[in-house]
Amino acid sequence: MAETLTPRQRFARIVAHQEADRVPLDLSGTSLTSADGRVIAGLGQLLGIDAPHMSDDESVDERILQALGIDFRRVGSLIGGKRWMAGERMVDIWGVERAWSGEYWDIVYSPLKDATLDDLDNYPWPDAAAIAAEAPLEQYGQRARALMADTDVVVVAEHPVYGVFELGCWMCGFDDMLWRMAGDKPFVIKLFGILLELQKAFIKPYYQALGSNIHLTTSGDDLGTQIGPFLSPASFRELIAPFFSERIAYTREFTPALFWHHTCGSVYDLLPDLIACGVRILNPIQPGAWKMEPERLKADYGTQLIFHGGFDTQNVLPFGSAEEIESEVSRMMRIMKAGGGYIFSAAHNIQHDVPSENVLSMFQAARRLGTYNNTEEAQ
Repeated sequence: MAETLTPRQRFARIVAHQEADRVPLDLSGTSLTSADGRVIAGLGQLLGIDAPHMSDDESVDERILQALGIDFRRVGSLIGGKRWMAGERMVDIWGVERAWSGEYWDIVYSPLKDATLDDLDNYPWPDAAAIAAEAPLEQYGQRARALMADTDVVVVAEHPVYGVFELGCWMCGFDDMLWRMAGDKPFVIKLFGILLELQKAFIKPYYQALGSNIHLTTSGDDLGTQIGPFLSPASFRELIAPFFSERIAYTREFTPALFWHHTCGSVYDLLPDLIACGVRILNPIQPGAWKMEPERLKADYGTQLIFHGGFDTQNVLPFGSAEEIESEVSRMMRIMKAGGGYIFSAAHNIQHDVPSENVLSMFQAARRLGTYNNTEEAQ
């Protein structure tokens, strides 16, 4: 009989680029690998589990996670907060105004668009200490300690603030931020420096509360579009890497957890620089984006990165048949699992219009075809 490992043992081998009993599976281990509450409710019905409806920022019902063989559990995030909310309008702690579109909070006002250097000095930045004081950090710490002591799951923390590029785009507007990165670099450098100091102010109390009771910690900063990165590698090295690498180094002062980074789109050309900054696990591996084919990633960076995600959420998962879903799972496993270094998940949060049956088919196939003694996916 093949050896059966615990989730932690499995994770330890996979991130060391060693083969385990099977590929680890993730659903809701992070806020960026979850699913719409309606999809989860449908999963519960299919599994015979009367799970309560969940909001998008909550973890999936534990019984569903166990039924699917999910290896990861998250402790909670400090990200979020609002300055005010009225009906279908909301202003977040950064001053970015959003309107409810029916499914998402879409940005309708960017407070630093056309701002000057003096405006940065006078801007009402969030009070990180006050926000941290109001957050349930003690509860997060207790959950992390309990998960570490009483279970064998992989414990996940979520970085308590957004990345400088994406947050800068939200606050300035994408068009304003992108032209400034080419034509107003002093503004960009000053803005990113302010954001880095705020990142640190959020990071310190969060990771002090969690201590060594986590295995990996996540961050997000979307650097890619469907057809390429937002910026050149040279611009990344000049304008983003100094702040990102310092953020990762500062995080390591409080936790030995592996650093997991989420960046949507085509980021192949930025991978050497992300690795140099300290990224160990890359998510979400969107296979339809330019140069993000699993074959290319595994061949070129399979010994330097752990890949997390990769199952097509743009076409196969929402629209595929059960047979097509199993075929795509088989293809991903055939390419990605050899030699370890791969964690299976959908290539982003699963949207409300994805059939729950398809999600169940995906995870059932991944659990079966992801075993290292399985010959089905090689056929």
